[in-house]
Amino acid sequence: MAELLRLLLDVSEKAANVARVCRQEAALFELLVQEKKGADKNKKFLKDFKTLADVIIQEMIRHDVCAQFPELNGFIHGEESNTFENGLGESVTVTVCAKEEETAALLAKVLDGDQTAASLLTKAIHQKLQFRDEKAESLQLSLSPDDVAIWIDPIDGTSQYIEGKEEEEPDEGFCPSGLPCALVLIGVYLRATGQPVMGVINQPFKCKDFMGQGWRGQHFWGVSYGDVNVCSFTQRRPLCLQKRDHLSVLLSSSEKPVVKDVLTTLSNVKLMYASGAGYKILCVIQGLVDVYLLSEGSTFKWDSCAPHALLRALGGGISDLNECLHSYVNGSDGPRPELTYHEPNNRSQGVDRWANRGGIIAYLDSSMCDKTVAALAGKI
Repeated sequence: MAELLRLLLDVSEKAANVARVCRQEAALFELLVQEKKGADKNKKFLKDFKTLADVIIQEMIRHDVCAQFPELNGFIHGEESNTFENGLGESVTVTVCAKEEETAALLAKVLDGDQTAASLLTKAIHQKLQFRDEKAESLQLSLSPDDVAIWIDPIDGTSQYIEGKEEEEPDEGFCPSGLPCALVLIGVYLRATGQPVMGVINQPFKCKDFMGQGWRGQHFWGVSYGDVNVCSFTQRRPLCLQKRDHLSVLLSSSEKPVVKDVLTTLSNVKLMYASGAGYKILCVIQGLVDVYLLSEGSTFKWDSCAPHALLRALGGGISDLNECLHSYVNGSDGPRPELTYHEPNNRSQGVDRWANRGGIIAYLDSSMCDKTVAALAGKI
């Protein structure tokens, strides 16, 4: 499993490189966007896009992981269909081939014969990285890859990635919108129970490099299994925020008015807003906010699996909001209803089969979760 973590860190950085390459030329980027339709459409947005970058990243991760761990073949799941339609109306199944020239030929077909663009993408896909993380390399974990499965969100915050506002993340780490909100998420969970045990988050667009050309990224990872709880991010809360006396709640701008109204009436509560489900959970991981909640079922297993593992490693978690509210109203003292990742919603279709239907609440400190649930119970 330590080898798997090192591989996931490696492929997450390759994924970040692909995401950056796809944004280098405006003319190229316009070729990489398609509208999702039918059952693949996320109903939260009037227009929901998939990009070739999404598909390439997802298939690259699947290819690289299965090459080293064939026992995971069939157990790597992603947000995107790997079928892409080119400008000629031809439907092309995107895969990563064994040979670089074969991948380039396939991508050229997707890109209407644009050999230059296909070559650039292929180079990023087939590159060999020497990615090092000493803490990850020293990890020992007695868990077999036969026991786990993987969720991939190749680019979480796709709308921010497509819009491409080049806002750099400030020093305090909170950026409400723009490219820093776009993340690569790779989550590992137990096949038997659905419990998240390992997560990798890569932020391709952390800041511009020192010369002002291109972007630099950063990565985070966490493992929570048995008595092993290790995370690359160790500081639970930035020093500038450790002494605040209010409850900070991070919301989506599309959150229901009743939720905003209830929280606004409470004393010592500060409402904050940001884009991207993964990025909002990352803000909780970094201690920038106390909780992130979403009352609707518009996040999915691929959004939450990776950051959930990091939160668990730090003593936090992600719970089903509706179940938390129901338990509070009924006076239940049972365990907090944490999300699991192995079972679909069989009464739903399309992407909704993997929606977090009851909404979510993500937290580091369980007392902050309880305080928020108590404020909302019986009122929404």
